[in-house]
Amino acid sequence: MTSERWSTHAIEMRGDVVTKRYGQGDARALLDREWRALTLLDAHAPGLAPAPIAVDRDAEPPTVVMSRVPGVPLRGSPVDGARMAALAETLDTLYGAVPYECLARMPVRPDHWAGVVVRLRGWHGRGPGPSAGDSVRAALNEGMAWLDRPGRTVCPDPSGVPVFGPGDGNLANYLWDADSSRVGVVDFEDSGRSDRAFELAEITEHVSCRLDGGFDTAAFLDRFDLTADERARLRECRRLLALTWLFILSFEDPGQRRNPPGTAELQADRLRALLG
Repeated sequence: MTSERWSTHAIEMRGDVVTKRYGQGDARALLDREWRALTLLDAHAPGLAPAPIAVDRDAEPPTVVMSRVPGVPLRGSPVDGARMAALAETLDTLYGAVPYECLARMPVRPDHWAGVVVRLRGWHGRGPGPSAGDSVRAALNEGMAWLDRPGRTVCPDPSGVPVFGPGDGNLANYLWDADSSRVGVVDFEDSGRSDRAFELAEITEHVSCRLDGGFDTAAFLDRFDLTADERARLRECRRLLALTWLFILSFEDPGQRRNPPGTAELQADRLRALLG
């Protein structure tokens, strides 16, 4: 999940080596999560993510050096059948790569259900940005009414099988390698223990899936053999993260847009559709 902070690091690429410097936020916590993910994935799913080369927590800014993953980001063009199949295969591998005994000791990833709910209530208290239109404001109120309704049964931290969660659904973090017909993964600074429904919602509700067009959410989700409980949780997680994105977009300064005009209004329509 990307929230009010849009960039927490700087990247330098030299040949097959990438240097990542963490300059904003809790830099060492970001680095520690990234390094933990790289070392675990290198041990249990080599080739899926960058291989760890070096880490310096005491540098200013803290720095990780890793191998370069081949390919081009899925963000920026339609995700066709071949890319979608490769993405689903990569995610299946990624979610199950880290052994249970490691996951059991791993903290829940940042911006999981409970953390997101706390953030949303804080944002709701402060209200949307001054440029938010009536349809956006109305959808935000509908979303908060859903979130705060009595009798909510979805557990913030489900008791089912945990998975490794990369923590960011931005399609820019998934790289299509045409030579191997595989998708690699980068950016693990918000990674941690999660559940499959939440991670799939993280991707389907990320604004990158809609800005570029060509991402078939239903076809993507059909590639995963979800239990009935996971499907119910997925529906709720998608609503939660769609509401989160609507708040984020409502705060956007019209003078410094990161997204096309009307994006917040389209997100309001999406949230309403998910709320049913």
